[in-house]
Amino acid sequence: MKKMFSLLMLTGVLALNAEAKVELKKVEYKSGDQMFEGVVAMDSTLKGKKPGVVVFHNWMGVTGEVESKITELAKLGYVAMAADVYGKGIRPKDTKEAGELATKYKNDRKLLRERATIALDELKKNAHVDSSKLFATGYCFGGTTALELARSGAPLLGTVSFHGGLLNPTPSDAKNIKGQVLVFHGAVDPFVPADEVAAFKKEMDESKVPYELVMFANTVHSFTEKAAGNDISKGAAYNATADKRSWEGMKSFFVELAGK
Repeated sequence: MKKMFSLLMLTGVLALNAEAKVELKKVEYKSGDQMFEGVVAMDSTLKGKKPGVVVFHNWMGVTGEVESKITELAKLGYVAMAADVYGKGIRPKDTKEAGELATKYKNDRKLLRERATIALDELKKNAHVDSSKLFATGYCFGGTTALELARSGAPLLGTVSFHGGLLNPTPSDAKNIKGQVLVFHGAVDPFVPADEVAAFKKEMDESKVPYELVMFANTVHSFTEKAAGNDISKGAAYNATADKRSWEGMKSFFVELAGK
């Protein structure tokens, strides 16, 4: 009987997944004279309001990579928005240009928080979003951005950073964090060294922020990005195990906090 019940349950889940219809829609929003172009993903077959997740891109801007992340989140039942930090039409053509753009915002945390906040505000306007259940996540530069949004005091249930920078020029701002924080980090990431990790832990501990720091052994920067290759000597490389476990960890984190 138990086997039959499990089979019926599995069949039902597969049927639901087969019927899911994820739609991606570009959204434009504005701050002053600057226009932004993000992308929202949601399953159009779902009814009622759902938790919202704002996803911040890596240093290359809004690309197919971040769109694939919001698509997967939509399949899980979230309304997910790929935020545009740089502005409409501002997309780096190479890593040199990307580095310059990312550095601009890392050096101006006020501006970075403003860009993150207007993106979250845009997500909250979506009629299908339950504004009491909001999350932020991001990759590399986007991880830094997600953490800055949390430090600004944004009404987030949870914030997740994947191989993001952890440096914070104003550690006391951690006291503004309203939700929980989950950080996935490569243990030998040369771009986020041990002293930066230690400072982050101190910042969280002193502000009594409920957080979890997950470190993957023999793992460097960009571990979720297949395009990074597999040569860890370069400091950035894909790690299939870390990629899978961090994604599953994020899923469990969201379910725990949103109750879905």
